Amino acid sequence: MAAASLSANQGLLGTSFYGGWGNSISGEDYHTMLAKASAPPQQARVSRKPIRVQPMMKNVNEGKGLFAPLVVVTRNIVGKKRFNQLRGKAIALHSQVITEFCKSIGADAKQRQGLIRLAKKNGERLGFLA
Repeated sequence: MAAASLSANQGLLGTSFYGGWGNSISGEDYHTMLAKASAPPQQARVSRKPIRVQPMMKNVNEGKGLFAPLVVVTRNIVGKKRFNQLRGKAIALHSQVITEFCKSIGADAKQRQGLIRLAKKNGERLGFLA
């Protein structure tokens, strides 16, 4: 009968209730575990460079402006590749006209560049770059 009864100090696995930690973990393991728990966490290396967002290759002016529907229909009829070639030639010709105008009035390169930027903004607003 004594073998079948459990004392109040005995757990299910036969270890005593008091000092159950000491019986299940050896001294060295216990001290190693304490050292790891009290050590400061490892810091992750963080780059200080800002993350660059990839530019989207989509026209923000798609469908905007007075001439945008005409430009979109022409691009669909002619094809994207041929349309971009024609657009490039038209932009180059327009830049040459602006350059010749600047030469005739005596404007410097900075003013010429400003006029070209203004032409681009106007083209966007009107829908030529849709």
